[in-house]
Amino acid sequence: MERQLVIFELGEENFGVDISAVESIIKLQELTKVPHAPGFVEGITNLRGTVLPVIDLRKRFGMEKAEATKETRIVVINMDKIKVGMVVDSVSEVLTVPDTAIESTPAMVSTVDTAFIVGIAKVDDRLIILLDLEKVLSTGEQASLQALPEMSSR
Repeated sequence: MERQLVIFELGEENFGVDISAVESIIKLQELTKVPHAPGFVEGITNLRGTVLPVIDLRKRFGMEKAEATKETRIVVINMDKIKVGMVVDSVSEVLTVPDTAIESTPAMVSTVDTAFIVGIAKVDDRLIILLDLEKVLSTGEQASLQALPEMSSR
């Protein structure tokens, strides 16, 4: 078996998510801040008529903030019952990875809480951290993101 992954960068690290969860990849656009939103939420945006909460994965993973560049992207994903935009430094490719190249998460991974990680793919000389999108946000956090569009219209 193989998996098709969307590969993106945060700092020096490569991350991958299953392509089936990715709806689109868009350039960083104007975001509307929402009062009382969780700290990792950058704001909301209007994407083709849908109000979309946008999170900063660097903040979510406790990484240092980086200035946006022309390579910064929003990866729009379907996460359980909610659609969320994730700000990443850049998106590099769609990659087909054989299951044999994927190993379970090592006991010590320093850049991201291991609860978010489903495995590590070894491709050529790179290591790609595979994210479990269902665990990037807790059920409660997903619910609070779902409520953001209503909060902003009050």
